[in-house]
Amino acid sequence: MRKEVVKAVLVVFIASFCTMVIELVAGRILAPFVGVSLYTWTSIIGVVLAGISIGAYLGGILADRYPTPKTLGWLLLLSGLAALSISPLTGIVAQWQLETSLMLRILAVTTVIFFVPATLLGMISPVVVRLSLDRLERSGNVVGKIYAFSTLGSILGTFATGFFLISWMGTRNILLLMSVILIVSSPFFGGAFLKRRVFMVLFPVLFFGLWAVHDQAFTKQRDDHSYYFKETDYFTIELKKTEKDSRPLEMVVLDNLIHSYVDLEDPLHLQYGYEKTYADLVAWKAKNNPRFRALIIGGGGYTFPRFLEAKYPQAQIEVLEIDPHLTRLAFEYLGLSPKTRIRTFNGDARWTLMNLKEKGSYDFILGDAFNDLSIPYHLTTREFSALLRSALKPDGLLIANVIDHFQTGLFMPSYVRTLEEVFGKGKVALVSDSSFEGMGISTMIVSASAREQDWKELERVNPKNCYVIDPPELDRRLQNRFAMILTDDHAPVDNLTAPIFEERFGRKRRG
Repeated sequence: MRKEVVKAVLVVFIASFCTMVIELVAGRILAPFVGVSLYTWTSIIGVVLAGISIGAYLGGILADRYPTPKTLGWLLLLSGLAALSISPLTGIVAQWQLETSLMLRILAVTTVIFFVPATLLGMISPVVVRLSLDRLERSGNVVGKIYAFSTLGSILGTFATGFFLISWMGTRNILLLMSVILIVSSPFFGGAFLKRRVFMVLFPVLFFGLWAVHDQAFTKQRDDHSYYFKETDYFTIELKKTEKDSRPLEMVVLDNLIHSYVDLEDPLHLQYGYEKTYADLVAWKAKNNPRFRALIIGGGGYTFPRFLEAKYPQAQIEVLEIDPHLTRLAFEYLGLSPKTRIRTFNGDARWTLMNLKEKGSYDFILGDAFNDLSIPYHLTTREFSALLRSALKPDGLLIANVIDHFQTGLFMPSYVRTLEEVFGKGKVALVSDSSFEGMGISTMIVSASAREQDWKELERVNPKNCYVIDPPELDRRLQNRFAMILTDDHAPVDNLTAPIFEERFGRKRRG
C-alpha cells in the first residue's frame, strides 16, 4: 500500500477502535445512575449511531471544503477533547432530576454525554477517504481498504473492552486512554495543523491540566469509609465500613447500590428484613429436616449463605454467583472461611442449572439476583421457572425476593402468574416482614412449591415477623391487576419495572 493509504487505514482503525471502546464503556459508566437495562443500551447504541451518521454527513461536507491533513488533525484533537469530557460530564449530567419518563431521561442523559464525541469521531472517515483518493480508477480499492480497517478497529475495540480493558483499567481510565490516543494522533496524521509555537504550548497545558484534575474527573470519588474499589467484568464493586445500631458492619456496594451488610464477628446477623423472612421460611420447613440442601442464586456479600452455614451445621449449601471476583472478596474481606462448607459455582445461574445432573435434589432454592436497578430477565421466565422446579424436591420451596410497588406494580403480578404457570394455581404465596396494608414500593418474597403448603402456618409461627398472603387471597388481590406470563420470547422486565425506577430514582409518583 502507498504511504498515504497506510496512514489512512491507521487513522480509521484508531477512530473506530476508540468509538467502540467508548460505546461499550458508556453502559458501565451510566449504570450507577440509570441502571443497566434495555433502555440504557438502546439509548447508547441509538445515540452513538446517530452521532456517527450525522458525523459522516458533516464530515463529507467538511472534506470537500477543506481537503487537507490539517482538517484531519483538528478532528482528532477535538475528538480527544470530547472523549476527555465524558467522565466529568457524567458526574454532572447523569444526576439531573428530570421530570420525565425513565425512557426519555436515559435518552436525554446519554445524548448530552455521548452525542458530540460520536459525531466528531464519525466525521473522520469521510475526511480520510477524501484525502486518500488521487485517481478515480483506484477509488474502490482504497475505499475498500479504509472501511475494512475501520471495521477491524471496531471489532478489536469491542473484544478488547469486553474481555480485557474494563476489568484491567476501569471505565474512567479507559476514557482517559482513548482521549490521549486521539490527541496524540492529531499531530502525526494532521501534518502541521497547528503552528509550532501553539503546539509547544497547547500539549504541555493539556498534560498538566489533566494531571491537576485527574483525581476529580477520572477517579471514583470515595469517602473515608471506603476501603476497596474494583470494576470487574460484571459489577463496579465497593466495600465500605459502616455501623448500624452500634454494630460494625461491612457494606457491599454493587454498581452504586447497597447489596449486602456483613457482620464479620456474627454470621447469624441479618440486616435486611427480607433476609430475616428468608430465615423464617427456611426455619419453618427445616424444623423436621435439618439436613436440607439449599441453593442460593446470587452470592453477593455471602451474608445469607454464612447464616445458613452457622445456623444449620448439617445442611448442604451451594451458591451460584456469576462474578468470581465477588467470591474472592468474600474470602478475603467478608468473613467467608477457607474451610467453609459452602460450595460456590461461578457462572450464570441458568447455564449452571441447565447442566445440573441431579434433578429434584434441593429442599430450598433461594433467589437473590433481582434489585432496583436491573433484573436479569432470563431468570424471570416460565422456562427458567420450570428449570427451578425440576431442581427442587417435590415438597421443596422456591423463595425469591421481588422489589415492586405492592399496590400498582407491574412486575410482581407478572412474576407470580408466571410461577403459577409452572408450579400450578394455588401454589404461590407472597410473604413480607411488614404488613401489606398501605404498602408501596417494598421488597416482597414470592414463594412457590409444587405441593400445597399451609402458608398461614408460617404467619402463626412468626406473627411479628411474617405477613403472608396465601394463594387464594393473592389470586383475589391480583384478579384485576395487569399481569403477563414472562417467557424467553417475551419478557419485557425493564418496561414492567420502569415506573418503580422512576419513583425511586427519578420522578415522584403523582396522584
